Amino acid sequence: MSNHELITVADAKPIKAWVRGVPLEDAARTQLINAARMPFIHSHIAVMPDVHMGIGATVGSVIPTVGAIIPAAVGVDIGCGMCAVRTSLNAADLPTSLKELRERIERAVPHGRTDQGGRNDRGAWGQRPVRVDTLWKEHLADGFAAIVQRTPYLAKDGDSQTRSINHLGTLGTGNHFIEVCLDEADRVWFMLHSGSRGIGNRFGSFFIEMAKTDCRKAGIDLPDQDLAYFREGTEHFDDYVAAVEWAQAYARINRQVMMENLIQMVRTTPGIPPFTADIEAVNCHHNYVSREDHFGQECFVTRKGAVRAGLGDLGIIPGSMGARSYIVRGKGNPESFSSCSHGAGRAMSRTKAKKMFTLEDHAKATAGVECRKDAGVIDETPMAYKDIDAVMAAQSDLVEVVHTLKQVVCVKG
Repeated sequence: MSNHELITVADAKPIKAWVRGVPLEDAARTQLINAARMPFIHSHIAVMPDVHMGIGATVGSVIPTVGAIIPAAVGVDIGCGMCAVRTSLNAADLPTSLKELRERIERAVPHGRTDQGGRNDRGAWGQRPVRVDTLWKEHLADGFAAIVQRTPYLAKDGDSQTRSINHLGTLGTGNHFIEVCLDEADRVWFMLHSGSRGIGNRFGSFFIEMAKTDCRKAGIDLPDQDLAYFREGTEHFDDYVAAVEWAQAYARINRQVMMENLIQMVRTTPGIPPFTADIEAVNCHHNYVSREDHFGQECFVTRKGAVRAGLGDLGIIPGSMGARSYIVRGKGNPESFSSCSHGAGRAMSRTKAKKMFTLEDHAKATAGVECRKDAGVIDETPMAYKDIDAVMAAQSDLVEVVHTLKQVVCVKG
């Protein structure tokens, strides 16, 4: 039996929402209805329990389309996702000073902003490792050159390649993070959250505006300008698909590089015994588009804040700075287009969180976690997010829990 609720309105495809026991804000409901009225939606829209208002389309939604893609539904952090590995370490192997471990992680992986106030990259933090150059040449260079050649906006920007390489292996800001966690058996896991960094943002922003321009030129009436789209076969559709697929590859490699650097740093930490990693490993997107078959039709599935949860697929559903996270296995529920939530989901805006909570509130909510306790992370405090237990309960027919993780160290971007 499915946990979803059915939302139906005139002139729109059905909306199937896994929101039992979790709030669905009115603004998010309106966005869902607007998206469901687009003429190329396939079958229905699936809504995950971490749903909340986004730009054009809600975060926490799965939008299947035939012959068209909505760039704003994919978003600007193309390929954003999670990576986690289990190690052979256990809780007793960690150093007494978790603060020192956090500071070592912060030195090992560029994050946040540089001291000069600019966005972080390898250039600001020093010599980039050979591994970055190798991965760029083997997996990303040719695709990037092809995209620049076909996209005038990037062709005019001679520093794009340098910045893209420098950003490879960097965390970013906002809700991106690195954590050291313990599972139900006190085994040590490393987990991180990041995406395609500045180049993904540039691609996303450029094509969102281009789609708006194309729709205006075609005289297309949209319920929301951020639902502007590219039709398959039109001038810019193939350009966008190529850029998105490349950015998704970049995001996956970015997480891989950071995880490698994190593991190497921990291996050189005094007092930590030799260990193996990758005993169990997951690397999954939660902001992306892919070609898939559902209900007898090939379509483009846009997961905006959602993880693929096909039968047997492993995924990661993080909570917040003070809450549990979950390694899950997909049940392949066809009604959700084999998807699940990408996290707890915001319960309020960053601005509201900064106004509502104090440093004392934040310190109490993150007690027992070695993390920042300053005003710069109040918008990421656990109370700004939905109850992860309620979110997990609402999607019990989408995934099963494989491991339950609790962070002991959290590094925020």
